[in-house]
Amino acid sequence: MDKSSWPTPDAMRTALAEIVGVEHVLTHIEERALYAYDATIRRTVPDIVVRPHSTGEISRVLDYANRQAIFVYPRGSATGLSGGSVPLNGGIALDLTRMNRILEINREDLYARVQAGVIVATFARAVADANLFFPPDPSSAPAATMGGSLAENAGGPHAFKYGVFRDYTLGLTVVLADGKIVRTGGTTVKNVSGYDLTRLFVGSEGTLGVIAEAVIRLIPKPETQRTLLAVYEDLHQAADTVSRIIAAGMQPAALEFIDDASIRVVESFLHLGLPLDAAALLLIEVDGPEMVVAEQAQTIAAFCRQHGAREVTIAATAAESARLWQARKSISSAVARIKPSKIAEDATVPRSRIPEMVRRLKAIAAKYAVDLVIFGHIGDGNLHPNIMCDERNPEEMARVWQTVAEIFDVTLELGGTLTGEHGVGYMKAPFMPWEHDETALDAMRRLKHVFDPQNILNPGKVFPEAAPPWPISLAPWNRKRRAPDD
Repeated sequence: MDKSSWPTPDAMRTALAEIVGVEHVLTHIEERALYAYDATIRRTVPDIVVRPHSTGEISRVLDYANRQAIFVYPRGSATGLSGGSVPLNGGIALDLTRMNRILEINREDLYARVQAGVIVATFARAVADANLFFPPDPSSAPAATMGGSLAENAGGPHAFKYGVFRDYTLGLTVVLADGKIVRTGGTTVKNVSGYDLTRLFVGSEGTLGVIAEAVIRLIPKPETQRTLLAVYEDLHQAADTVSRIIAAGMQPAALEFIDDASIRVVESFLHLGLPLDAAALLLIEVDGPEMVVAEQAQTIAAFCRQHGAREVTIAATAAESARLWQARKSISSAVARIKPSKIAEDATVPRSRIPEMVRRLKAIAAKYAVDLVIFGHIGDGNLHPNIMCDERNPEEMARVWQTVAEIFDVTLELGGTLTGEHGVGYMKAPFMPWEHDETALDAMRRLKHVFDPQNILNPGKVFPEAAPPWPISLAPWNRKRRAPDD
């Protein structure tokens, strides 16, 4: 697409100000620079920032952008870890954070209606105040928006038992690339009328339409919870325990893994009294009726000891439980003490391959001499290997990108997927042919064309045509790409 055909910045500003108001169109470089990045390393300044306040305003903005063939990058709080909201090719950064109202919480039919800009943690608290429960809880919940989390199909620790955002989405209001508004699903738990467009848009990363509002399924709040911390001197025993817990038919609400490097950096950051000589920790939560939970907590504690834990603590109070969870929730920010830059991945493997994946990750880190911490939602195989680095060091970054490629290569070798909850964005787009054959990719491209024939919505994301953020060749790994069956 030829950007030279776009209107001048002044013409864009005038047209968009008529839609959202002049104070909600940002054009100064100091303002636009704040929209150049998310939690990844690439930075591209948009040509203009627009902050709509309603679905109607989004519709009018997209109608204008489509007629002028201007790129549009939907955006919430920019906490994404795959580059989903980075405006790679300039154009309009569409900031949805002004759309921040919880429109309804219906206790009788167990649903809520929210606008895209509502903060996830704010929504979860409001639901809890109504004595209901919204399980998805990504670590970014205090800042991430509902719209962005829906676009990425986010998860979190409770996904092990309860599922991800897609599992709690009953309906959506979506604005298409040409400005048309489509409403999918509804407020009923069961709905098989027509194609399931709701589940299509959730996880589509803003490439098919802009999510403006959502109808969210709620469930009754669990009667009680218990949090356990199991300490291991052998990292592989910790990983093996997870597989054994699942094989034994136990299903905690959350089952989290923290490796030795993560323990050390969190303890130096927060001074929580974590065991610095431990090789790994398992953080486990069980929930449900009081009597059942008490018994299940004791059973899991005994199981952990039987399979290598030197110590298991069961939190006695809500405050103690919160302290244990603080350790897990703080890892992403605490690891910045190691080095200034971070490549945060979310390679996901079948649960039975968890111990092998942990071993392979440690071997890859040693092979390329990189600083790697491993934590994440080990209960559903969704590990978060975080590579700490300095993006200003070209030699180090070459090793980092080799590490990333090898992590994905091993992940797919073990029957896993490139991403469990972070999304593809631009970071993983070049690897898509490793997981999906050309027939599948072509179907995705054709679907994209149906909804966005001019490719104005979040271009440069998801598809392997996206320019990689690294200077290395992926040729050494290309031999392992999947091919269609004969």
